[in-house]
Amino acid sequence: MNDKRIEELKQAYEKPRMSKEQVEDMKKRIDEAKMENRRSQKYVGKGIAAAAAVVIAAFVILPNTSASVAHAMENIPILGKLVEVVTFRDYQYEDERNHADIEIPELVPQTFQQDEVVSQETGEALTQEENTEAVQENLKKTTEEINAEIQKITSQIMEEFEGNLQYEWGYQDVMVKSEVISTTQDYFTLKLICYQGAGSGAEWDYFYTIDLNTGERLQLKDLFKEGADYITPISENIKTQMREQMAADDMKHYWVDDEIEGLNFKQITDETSFYLNEAGNIVISFNEGDVAPMYMGCVEFVIPNEVVGEIRK
Repeated sequence: MNDKRIEELKQAYEKPRMSKEQVEDMKKRIDEAKMENRRSQKYVGKGIAAAAAVVIAAFVILPNTSASVAHAMENIPILGKLVEVVTFRDYQYEDERNHADIEIPELVPQTFQQDEVVSQETGEALTQEENTEAVQENLKKTTEEINAEIQKITSQIMEEFEGNLQYEWGYQDVMVKSEVISTTQDYFTLKLICYQGAGSGAEWDYFYTIDLNTGERLQLKDLFKEGADYITPISENIKTQMREQMAADDMKHYWVDDEIEGLNFKQITDETSFYLNEAGNIVISFNEGDVAPMYMGCVEFVIPNEVVGEIRK
């Protein structure tokens, strides 16, 4: 990405808050910038690309960056106020070489009413009050854990970002935003959109999903029947999609059937990022450099229901 493109990106995101439309515009501009890179480069090995990105950037960007100014954003009610998102920290920095526009989200659980359900542990019916208290306690614990995870990462990254300010070479351009996506009455998903530009652009996406029926953080295995093998069918379908996309578009390249065996994507894990879209499909997400060259950006694969329908809960 050239300096002109970086400057255009910077100017587009100087506002401290971004609407959903602005976030989409950011993603579009990033994609356009990456297309420019495609015209001038072929893919290189995963290790080489990752190393080059570190050298050029002179820092590592993770889901969030800490900030010195704390303020509350306008409350955004989500699904009957089960969860609200506020801006816990907002950090803005700019000089001739360094630019940071970072908003750190915080999840805030809300009180709510819930119908009677059956306890999964005892099989006995819980009263509305008992069930509501259990879910709200879980929701409180879950949001606290997610917030702590985000804040720990942001503190580490801020130290790194500020540490690099002493150097009189290189450029840093960091943006972190959040977005509530594909949320249904059963699930709440927060997406963290992270962008770093320094000679070339890079984006990382992170997903935090909460099961609103239990108040607990959703894991991939929670979507399937106990003992079911979901790793294999999902992984094989992703490989099929990779091959189909490469056959249809010679600008796309994934590490599958590659001559360098060590690069090839083999299978997902329980730690692989995912979320559920509005249609209820599982969407598997990979960050830049995970399963493809860096110029491919963050890539996602929607898993058709027929692939895992028989083993879904």
